Amino acid sequence: QVQLVESGGGLVQAGDSLRLSCAASGRSFSSYVMAWFRQAPGKEREFVTAISAGGGSTIYGDSVKGRFTISRDNSKNTVYLQMNSLKPEDTAVYSCAARLTGLTRAPQLYPYWGQGTQVTVSS
Repeated sequence: QVQLVESGGGLVQAGDSLRLSCAASGRSFSSYVMAWFRQAPGKEREFVTAISAGGGSTIYGDSVKGRFTISRDNSKNTVYLQMNSLKPEDTAVYSCAARLTGLTRAPQLYPYWGQGTQVTVSS
């Protein structure tokens, strides 16, 4: 089992950058696929990005491709989300999630979730 805690959210202006972190506790962080999802008020949860256990493979949602970058440091049990060229439509609660096998965009296949961190982008 793994426990996840996100940090780094805040209020920024359009065009700014922000880096989110997700710190994991528990055993075998390096065995987990890690992902970021987001949810805006009144909208469904949206897949943002995911990274393989070893960090060699990544996938991105179409709305963030080219602007966001996921990375991980297995020595620090942490996954990061670098967000550049932020837009007001990126405003949401961002949550990290973990699963043991395979990259996937489906939130229902991730059993472990953090509590989320708010990102607000003003125009």
